Amino acid sequence: MREERLAITHLGEDQKQYMGAVVPPVFMNSLHVFESMEEYAARGEEQPYVYGRAANPTVNLLEEKIAALEEGCRAVAFSSGMAAAASAILAVCRAGSHIICMRDVYQPVKNILNRYFVPKMEITVSYWDGLELEKLEALIQDNTDMILLESPATFVFTVTDIAGVAGIARAHGIKTYIDNTFCTPLYQKPLTMGIDIVMHTMSKYIGGHSDIIGGILVVKDEELGKMLQETIRELFGGILGPMEAWLGIRGLRTLPLRVEKHQQTAMAAARYLELHPKVEKVFYTGLESHPQAELIKKQQKGHTGLLSFVLKDAPEKAAEVVNHLKVFEIGCSWGGFESLALCPILSYKEEELAFLNLTPHDRGLIRIHCGQEGTGVLLEDLEQALKQV
Repeated sequence: MREERLAITHLGEDQKQYMGAVVPPVFMNSLHVFESMEEYAARGEEQPYVYGRAANPTVNLLEEKIAALEEGCRAVAFSSGMAAAASAILAVCRAGSHIICMRDVYQPVKNILNRYFVPKMEITVSYWDGLELEKLEALIQDNTDMILLESPATFVFTVTDIAGVAGIARAHGIKTYIDNTFCTPLYQKPLTMGIDIVMHTMSKYIGGHSDIIGGILVVKDEELGKMLQETIRELFGGILGPMEAWLGIRGLRTLPLRVEKHQQTAMAAARYLELHPKVEKVFYTGLESHPQAELIKKQQKGHTGLLSFVLKDAPEKAAEVVNHLKVFEIGCSWGGFESLALCPILSYKEEELAFLNLTPHDRGLIRIHCGQEGTGVLLEDLEQALKQV
């Protein structure tokens, strides 16, 4: 924890370079100039900054901090989480590759697989429920190049055995990718469990204030890191902007305090909902009732602020509950200061629910993010909304 706090507050910063400013500046420049042609010819060796599409000092500072937090050798920041996810696939896979994808990863990741990589690159995809390692191994083919994970996943908070998956993948020469946004680098460190690529969506807890879009990949393999940064990001042009990077650095400074408070409030909400007579089931990794509680204790240090629950009543009543909430706002994201609520699968068809191993009744799942308004305020809001249904 001490090293994490130091990485967040001081790593990579040199006030002497910033005229004594305690906060590093935003390098808004698009290019860097040189004193001689000889110095320009030697660029990349002593001077890594030439043009803003390739690298930026503010972006690099954010990358250095997050690489240290994830215990990786290199982090590469992108203009969005989807830019990061797509870049990871491009860096690892080739035309004709086979990918194994956990069934409840972020829906846009499945969309880009199905809408782009499958028809344009003839990539094939097999979906896995994230639970039984034997089933995962049975899906592996000679051309399997990548396994895509998200743990915990954010509808019913399925957790996968990260070290187990990494071990199987390594034995078959397969690269692994995980979305670690829910846990943040503070509560889960997949690289230490053998994962090859860790992704964070910066609009969530790293940013923390719902004011930036960004994504970041972290690796332990230097060559893979170079491929992501110097080939994929530089040539496709997906670098994070310097202002967004500066806001990400600012977000990191309060990350430990914020996620601890998010966790405290979400735990109180989950326990309250679990005992509520109108609630059928609650999905939250912090509850002892979670079917994978022992695995969670093994690989997570914390749980943050996102959870979901299903009413005993008809699925249509879920929308009424959300509409009656006054403090929780209706929105599709999470991880910021504000509390949010949504019925994300209310319109799902039966085949879509079956794909996620959910029942028609689960269509009424309500996902909430517990923000910073205060535990008592949020519990009162849930109580008044549930009373009206």
